[in-house]
Amino acid sequence: MTLEKIEKEIQGCQLCGLAESRTNIVFGYGNPGAKLMLIGEGPGKEEDIQGKPFVGSAGQLLDKILAAAEIEREEVYIANVVKCRPPKNRVPQRKEAKACLPWLWQQIETLSPKIVVLLGGTALQNLIKPDARITKLRGQWMESKSGIKIMPTFHPAALLRDPNRKKPVWEDFQKIRDEYKKIKGE
Repeated sequence: MTLEKIEKEIQGCQLCGLAESRTNIVFGYGNPGAKLMLIGEGPGKEEDIQGKPFVGSAGQLLDKILAAAEIEREEVYIANVVKCRPPKNRVPQRKEAKACLPWLWQQIETLSPKIVVLLGGTALQNLIKPDARITKLRGQWMESKSGIKIMPTFHPAALLRDPNRKKPVWEDFQKIRDEYKKIKGE
């Protein structure tokens, strides 16, 4: 299965109520050969309009974080737990995330990244453990059964609300950068 085929399959999806108010499905974007994948919560207003993840203010901050970590956005692949914007940017409900997770698992399987960065509690709780706390697990490496290294960290939107979280995220991205360089053979 290719990313293009998965994206084509998802068009017109009506598996949850988020489909009712969406402008665009925000499937994912980036390098189809990426070794580093970032997974956020769900599209915001700008993402819904443009059909691409992380293009609003949180995405602009993510670009700065990646640049500071010497990672080109063109090298990575970015997706979200849910593919349609929740009303008023609320946190996706569990049933909405559950409806979208098969698409996300297909993206992960197709990409076969070596590192997955979970941006925020929603990604952590839907991909690792429903009661997991981002404040407890951020910055800690985990590994999937298939050998993917996983690092949870705060979502860039959280940094916009609370600048005190910038330092921990920078510490996390230094670990991510170092592991990514090892994988790339640098």
